[in-house]
Amino acid sequence: MRDINLPLPVARAVLNPIFRVTLNKRLPFPVQRRLLDIGSRAQLLPEGSIVQRLRLGGRPAERISFADTSGPGAILYLHGGGYAVGSMATHRSLAARLARGTGCAVYVLDYRLAPEHPFPAALDDAEAAFLELMASAGYHAGQIAISGDSAGGGLSLALAQRLIARHGCTPAALGLIAPWSDPNQIPDRERDLVISKPWSRTCAAAYLGDGDPADPVYAPLTGELRGLPPTYVQVDVSELLHTQCLDLVAALRAAGVHVQFSESKGLWHVAQLQAALAAPAAAALGELAGFLREALQPADLRELG
Repeated sequence: MRDINLPLPVARAVLNPIFRVTLNKRLPFPVQRRLLDIGSRAQLLPEGSIVQRLRLGGRPAERISFADTSGPGAILYLHGGGYAVGSMATHRSLAARLARGTGCAVYVLDYRLAPEHPFPAALDDAEAAFLELMASAGYHAGQIAISGDSAGGGLSLALAQRLIARHGCTPAALGLIAPWSDPNQIPDRERDLVISKPWSRTCAAAYLGDGDPADPVYAPLTGELRGLPPTYVQVDVSELLHTQCLDLVAALRAAGVHVQFSESKGLWHVAQLQAALAAPAAAALGELAGFLREALQPADLRELG
């Protein structure tokens, strides 16, 4: 099916009530998950997408590619959802578009969710998945980029930090869409189009469990940023996480990390999920794909040498 380019005001009007009902702290997380999975059916896959189910690090995962996918690199994608909701289904369309735009396979991980599995279960799963891509799929660290949105963006940052600290390996790049890099920070507004302060605080508490909120693994913005790979951060100016993303970009630059940063206007939190419905969202996702493609290219060239 072809993409639908809705005018942004129309798209916002359609999505606003959906997110207000679905991402509501009064709803049990299993109900939110089910509603999101049902809604994900409206997020169209690009023609020619190949979805293969497998396991990575002991968890279900999907490898998304195309018949002409030839890049030797790969992307490990960590979905958003406040560490409590979201799935491979909700992010399948986004991941497929990254695969098409980069020419590389994208692996989407079904990491464990809170509150059933609080911090650091999700990070443990992501670490195991990355290491298995190296051990079993034949990639080295410099051939694997890590990407994620919202909570998945924070998880991507935490994963890169752990890989460097524990294993001495640095991913090719980080592609972060509105990353939630410090769940301790309280938004200064009540809500944006997608998420609300009460919902995000509920998710933060569910993810933390009995953990220490001062642990930089829980809040990777406060952790070691030096030595991280090239990083792209995308955010819309209307998002609750906009200020936090500004803080992250400033901290990354102060740590000497090569950072590319873009701010959209008129979109919404992780609008890239609706790339099939709105051309500006598709354009933003295309820019992220271009960054990741360029970051993986030097590794490709070194392999040729």
